[in-house]
Amino acid sequence: MNSENLDLVFSALSDATRRGILANLAKGERTVHEITAAFDISQPAISRHLRVLDHAGLVRREKRGRETYVMASAETAAHAADWLAHYVNFWTAHFERMDQILFSNEE
Repeated sequence: MNSENLDLVFSALSDATRRGILANLAKGERTVHEITAAFDISQPAISRHLRVLDHAGLVRREKRGRETYVMASAETAAHAADWLAHYVNFWTAHFERMDQILFSNEE
């Protein structure tokens, strides 16, 4: 995942409403109407949030008849999680090494 895509993902995730939408979609696909009903904001506001999530690759939208269904796109989130995991491992190793250095001198 390139830097620009990571920026889009983390920017999209920086908003509590968008995180709430993703949490709602973790239970399965929803219509835009169902998503709107779960929040105390207007349908146009939900649509703007969905566009941000879609642009970041975190959701997919599919038109079926008169309804638009939205589903979470796990692949993009998995790439961002892999990026984060690399740095978690990096910092954990460095802190463990620091502990060894600091506490080995106490003996």
